[in-house]
Amino acid sequence: MPARLVFTVTTDLNYDQRMQRICGSLANAGYDVLLVGREWPASRPLTAQPYRQHRLRCYFAKGKLFYLEFNLRLLLFLLAQRATAWCAIDLDTALPVWLRARLGGQPFIYDAHELFTEVPEVVARPRVQRLWRHIENFIVPRATLAYTVGPALARLFEQRHGRPFAVVRNISRLAAEQLPPAPAESPAAGFILYQGALNAGRGLEELLAAMPAVNGRLVLCGEGDLSESLRNQAAALGLLASGQVEFRGFVLPQELAELTRHATVGVNLLRNLGLSYYYSLANKFFDYLHAGVPQIVTDFPEYRALNAEYDVADLVPNLTPATLAAALNRLLPGGDAARYYQLATNARRARPLLSWQHEEQELLRLYKEL
Repeated sequence: MPARLVFTVTTDLNYDQRMQRICGSLANAGYDVLLVGREWPASRPLTAQPYRQHRLRCYFAKGKLFYLEFNLRLLLFLLAQRATAWCAIDLDTALPVWLRARLGGQPFIYDAHELFTEVPEVVARPRVQRLWRHIENFIVPRATLAYTVGPALARLFEQRHGRPFAVVRNISRLAAEQLPPAPAESPAAGFILYQGALNAGRGLEELLAAMPAVNGRLVLCGEGDLSESLRNQAAALGLLASGQVEFRGFVLPQELAELTRHATVGVNLLRNLGLSYYYSLANKFFDYLHAGVPQIVTDFPEYRALNAEYDVADLVPNLTPATLAAALNRLLPGGDAARYYQLATNARRARPLLSWQHEEQELLRLYKEL
C-alpha cells in the first residue's frame, strides 16, 4: 500500500503552481497524495490532477478571524484523515498539521515557500509579527523534515533554528516543445507581463506610475490585496481608457504559460519590505526564462547570483518610475535590439539547465529518505 501524504495550504488549488508540481511529482512516483486548500466564493471547479484535492470553505475572507476559522476547519478535517506523513506549507497552516501528526505519531514536514514572519503584511504589524515568530520558533524545531525554495532562505532558517533546511527551488516544469530562435529585436506585437499576486511590496504602484513614459502595453495576471487600488491608480492615470494597462485577473496555469510565450518582457519587481522578499526566488523568474522572455528584475541576492551565471535579465537598483521606464524601454521596440537578442538567446540556453525535472529529483530523494 503506498505511503499517504497530506499537504495543506491556504491558497486556491487551481492557481498554486508550486503545489501542483510537488504533489504531481510525488503522486507520479507512487505516493497517495491529498492536497487541502481554500475555496473562495468565485473559485472555479477544481482542475484534474494526478492526486486528490479538497478545498475548505470559510465564512471569513481575511484577517485574524479567517486564520482562526481556517485552522479550526483544517484541524477538524485532518482528524478524520489518515496519513503516513503530514506536510504544512508555511506557518499559516502549521499548527493543526503539527498537532495531527503528533496525535498520530507520524512525521511532520515543514515546507517554507517564504519566510512568513518577514512578509510585508506581517512586518508592518509588530504585534502580529511577534505572534508568528513564536509559532515559527515552536514549529520549525519539531519538523522531521524541513525545506524551502532557495539557498539564501535555507541559510537564514538554519541560522535562526540551528537545524538543516533542504532546498527545492520553485522552478517550472520544462515543456517538451522547443522555442523558436530568439528574435533579432523586440517583437512589436508583444507586451509587458506581470504574473503573481497584486500585493504590497511587488513594485506594482511604481510600475503603473512609470507606464505613461513606457513604449509598450502592460498585462497583469493575478489578484490580491491591492487589486482595487491598482485599478483605481491605472484609471486615474488614463491607462485603462487608453488600453495601455490590462488587468486579466486570475489565469489558470496552462493559460498563463501560453500567454507568457507571447510577452516581450516579464517583470519581477520587489521592494525590500522584509527578508522574505529580499531573499525570494519567485517562480515567475523561471516562467519567463522558460518562455525565452527577457525580464526586468530587482537586484536582490538570489536573482543577482542566477543572473551572474546565466544573464537572462536586466537588474534594476531601485523602483523609481524613471528607473523602471528606462529599463523597460531599453528592451521594448525602439530600444537596444542587441541587448534584447542577447537576453532572449541566453534564456533559451539556460532552459534545459533550470527545470522542475531537475528539482523534483531532490524532492523525491527527501521523501524517500523520510
